[in-house]
Formats: sequence, C-alpha cells, structure tokens
Amino acid sequence: MAKIQPLPAPPSPPSSHDHRQGQRAYTVWMKSLVFNGNGCAVYGPDGAIAFRVDNYGCRGGREVLFMDGAGNALIRIRRKGFRMFRRWEVSRCEEEESTPWFTVRRADKGGAAVAMHGGARTCYRIVGCSGARKPEYRVRAVDGAVVAEVARKQTPAGVVLGEDVLTLTVAPEVDHLLVLGLAVVRGLMNRSL
Repeated sequence: MAKIQPLPAPPSPPSSHDHRQGQRAYTVWMKSLVFNGNGCAVYGPDGAIAFRVDNYGCRGGREVLFMDGAGNALIRIRRKGFRMFRRWEVSRCEEEESTPWFTVRRADKGGAAVAMHGGARTCYRIVGCSGARKPEYRVRAVDGAVVAEVARKQTPAGVVLGEDVLTLTVAPEVDHLLVLGLAVVRGLMNRSL
C-alpha cells in the first residue's frame, strides 16, 4: 500500500507554543482512522500523522476535538445556532472554555466568513467552496492575499487521487493551527466529516 504524503519539504523545527512556520504542505485524508468513525487525518511532510479528528458520534456532530498525533486535544469546535444562524465557534483547549478563538459563519456563494475573538469584523474568508462535492477552496485574508489553499492531491506522476485526499498548502507566517481548524470547520459545514 502506498503512503499518503506530500512531496518532501525542507524540515522546519516545530514550536510547541507558536504554530507559525514557513510554507508547508499537509495531506488531509477526509476519513477517520477509527473503524466506523467520522473524522479526518492530517499528515505532515514526513508522512507521519501530524493531527487528527475523530468524531465517534454522528456525522457533523455538535462538538469535535482537533488533536495532535499523540491524541492531545488542541482545539475544540462547537456548532451553535440553527439553520441560517448556524455558526462554528473554535476555542483552544488550553484556554478558558467560554472564550472562543474564532467564529466561522456561512457567507454568500457557499463561502464562509471568519471573525477572530474580540473583533466584529471578518478577518479571513473561505472562498471557492460552493458545493459539498467540490473539495478545492482558498482561505483569503482581509487584504485578499491567499493564506491557504486546498486542492485534490496529485501524485508526482500526475494521477489525481480521490475527492477525500487533499493537499493543504499554508503560507508562511500564518498560524497553521488556525488554518487546519478552518479546514475541519469547512468539512463540518459541508458534512464531509
């Protein structure tokens, strides 16, 4: 069985407190590692599991934990509200439970708007995710710069893998944990998790 991993990238030492690093490519497999579970696995440049989400309840549950490879919870994602007022609140597990880190709401044309805690304005936008079956999208900052891009994984030989195997490319100087959290929220929004 072939490994699912991105092309080799120069190693960068991970920091335990600051998740900002140089540009990095992750492989996101939108399947749970647990039999009959819902979730996804995120593989780092070395091919090892860097992060994972396992939802033992129903697909698109009210609360999901985003964990590192060892199973330590890093962020908690909670679905709040109903139908068109639905939003997803994301908080760091090490911080106070009641304080969200950022909030994601549906926006026009199938996109999403991201507001950081303490600010009423939109800080990021998820664009290009109009359909639940369309895995390609981008995360843009307020100034329009692309900070992350998700596309279907392609092998070095040019073979495009299934719709559940994605490549997430994160720009330098962007909080990788924030972008990975946005990718999980997008999966919850479109019920692919």
